[in-house]
Amino acid sequence: MFSEKREKSSVNPMTSQNRINEGTNIVGNIKSKGFFRIDGVIEGNVSTPSKVVLGKTGFINGTLTCEDADIEGKIIGTLNINNTLSLKATAFIEGDVMAGKLAVEPGATFNASCSMKGTKKAHQEPLPVLKNKESVKPQNHPFDRAQRIQKKEDQPS
Repeated sequence: MFSEKREKSSVNPMTSQNRINEGTNIVGNIKSKGFFRIDGVIEGNVSTPSKVVLGKTGFINGTLTCEDADIEGKIIGTLNINNTLSLKATAFIEGDVMAGKLAVEPGATFNASCSMKGTKKAHQEPLPVLKNKESVKPQNHPFDRAQRIQKKEDQPS
């Protein structure tokens, strides 16, 4: 009837949910491998390789680092979102943001400097700076009307 063997629960930390309810104040850093729903107040850093949902009553004063974030509450600090940052109409963001994608609903307050994460190849080669139009040589193309007219004018009659 009573056995000393206890089965270990096979809870996947990526699917487990952590919740900080309204009325809860935490001072310090939080690091987790699971999903977060925050409706309370955190003064410190939050880090997870999963998704974070900040409810309407949620407030973070610090750094938020996660994969995806849905924000309805208030964040003052730094956001480092690897994938998508979704700001709902009630969201208030102030600070620095680094995100892969940004979705902002009308009504959200976004007072932040924002950098988008992207491929390095797209940003490696600088665009050429043209000093004047003469430095650009037209390509020869048989259907270019201006070149055909110029060619006729150059030919002796």
